[in-house]
Amino acid sequence: MDKIRIIIDSSSNELPNKKENIEIVPLTITINQRNFVDDETLDLNELSTSMAANTEAGKTACPSIDDWLKALEGSTRAIMLTVTSGLSGSYSSAYQAKKIYAENHPESRIIVVDSKSAGPELSLILHEIQRLANHHVRFVDFEQKIAHFQTHTHLLAVLQSLHNLSLNGRISPAVAKVAQMLKINIVAQASTEGKLEPLDKIRGMKRALKDVINRMEERGFHGGEVIIDHFHNLKDATTLKEKIIAKYPQTKIMIRPVKGLCGFYVENGGLMIGFQD
Repeated sequence: MDKIRIIIDSSSNELPNKKENIEIVPLTITINQRNFVDDETLDLNELSTSMAANTEAGKTACPSIDDWLKALEGSTRAIMLTVTSGLSGSYSSAYQAKKIYAENHPESRIIVVDSKSAGPELSLILHEIQRLANHHVRFVDFEQKIAHFQTHTHLLAVLQSLHNLSLNGRISPAVAKVAQMLKINIVAQASTEGKLEPLDKIRGMKRALKDVINRMEERGFHGGEVIIDHFHNLKDATTLKEKIIAKYPQTKIMIRPVKGLCGFYVENGGLMIGFQD
C-alpha cells in the first residue's frame, strides 16, 4: 500500500521531509509591497527588519488551488493540514484542490483537516497522523481519529510586540506604544473558532510564563507533548521549557524557530506554545 502523503501549509513551522513523505505548501507575506514566500529560503531576519520598519498594514496570501494540486500530484492517499480557516483561505483552497484531484483520480483518497490553529499545534496533529500511520490504522478511520485528537490539543501565545496588530487596526498605535514601554505582554489562545483571542495583559515575561503554565494546567495539561515556537526568543522559550519540566519531568518538549506566517502574527520576541492535555 502506498505511503500516506502529508501536505501541510507553512503556518506549521515545519520543513519538508521526503523520507517521511511530508510536503510543505508556502503562504506569502507582503510587507511594504515586498513579497516574502514562506518556504525554506525565507530569511527571518529580513522579514523581522521589514516588519519593524513597516508603517502600513501588511497582508498574507494563502496557497493557491494550483499549489495544493502540485503537492498532491502522484499521490493515491493524502492528508492535507491547514492553518485555521478563521484567519486564512488555505483550508478552502486545499478543499477545492481535493475535489479537482479526486475528479481526475477517482481511485485517490484525500482528507483535508482544518487545524483551527497554527504553528506548533499543527505539528502535534502531524505527529498523531504519523503515529496512526505507523500503527496501520485504516485510512477510512483517520478523519474521525484526527478530529478526536484535536479536542485534546491547544495553542497559547505570548506577544511582546503589538506593532503589526496596531497597523492592522486590531488595537490603537498609542496602546501598542504604551505596552512596549511598560513591557506588557499579551497572553492569547487559539479559540474554538480558530481565532487569536487575547486572554491577559501581563507586565514582564516572568509573570507571563507563569500565566502560560497556569493556563496549560487549566486546560488539562499533565505532562503531554509540548512544542514551543519562538520568534528570535530562544531565551524565554528555554526558560518556559525548564519551568514545565520542573513540574512535569516526563514531558517531551521541542523548541523551534517560527517561520514567516507565524512570525507575522506573533512578531519579534513572541512565543507559541502547542500542547496536548
